[in-house]
Amino acid sequence: MTRLNHIVRFLASNWKLTAGLTILLALILFGALGPVLISEEQLQLGAGGFTKPPTADHPLGTDTSGRDMLALMVYGTPVTLKIGLIAGLVATLAGVFLGIASGYLGGWFDELVRSAADVMMTIPAIAVLVVISSFTRDMSIELMGSIIALFAWPYTTRAIRAQTLSMREHGFVRMAKISGQSDLEVILKELMPNLLPYIAAGFVSAVSSGVLASVTLQLLGLGPLSKPSVALVLNLAFNYAALLRELWWMWMPPTVILIILFIGLFLTSMGMDEIANPRLKGARAK
Repeated sequence: MTRLNHIVRFLASNWKLTAGLTILLALILFGALGPVLISEEQLQLGAGGFTKPPTADHPLGTDTSGRDMLALMVYGTPVTLKIGLIAGLVATLAGVFLGIASGYLGGWFDELVRSAADVMMTIPAIAVLVVISSFTRDMSIELMGSIIALFAWPYTTRAIRAQTLSMREHGFVRMAKISGQSDLEVILKELMPNLLPYIAAGFVSAVSSGVLASVTLQLLGLGPLSKPSVALVLNLAFNYAALLRELWWMWMPPTVILIILFIGLFLTSMGMDEIANPRLKGARAK
């Protein structure tokens, strides 16, 4: 009970993190529980009539292909989230490994990792992703997330490296070495627990970058086409001039979903930053 009270007080003191996680959880539940109520058959071409405004049978209307817009949102939201999560997970794992190894070991390995990260950060990621996506046939969700991660890992690497460089000079690390702990034990037992807030913040930032990159590519008509995503639905709405034809139900639902998603990620990222850098909370409170 004491631990539960501690968690409640912590979440109450960090409203940005609480609000962000609540929004993201709501979107996850929307995508997870929606298929229980809405049949995948509603995604079939011509299933609900063509370009129908919202009705009792189709609360968000249908698109120009006759697909139910609510079904597209229900089945498309998890796809968008999955791409961002894959990109964030791959980028974070690579960034944490390289950042800790680079900052702790130093020497030539540190120079190599730092130089590689600096070079990757100068490359216009979106332009390269557009070229890769345009030449990749039958791109899967997993492949797209992994490709996006190739350009996201340097930011996590630099952040974790900087923290590792600072922590390795602290007394608790030196005492661990004197007590006979190996380098691996020092990293796992001493550094990792103290780096967890920074890793969590880096993961959320990487997910945000992954979602933004995937949305950009899919708005251009690139990326996975086998499964609907929120950005792909919005791309189809633009292609059919839904805005000019005043078919608001074709572009508004995916736009609202994306806005809610980015607000949730932004608030979560701000909340994580306040945990990793407590001075930010004090500065914003003034």
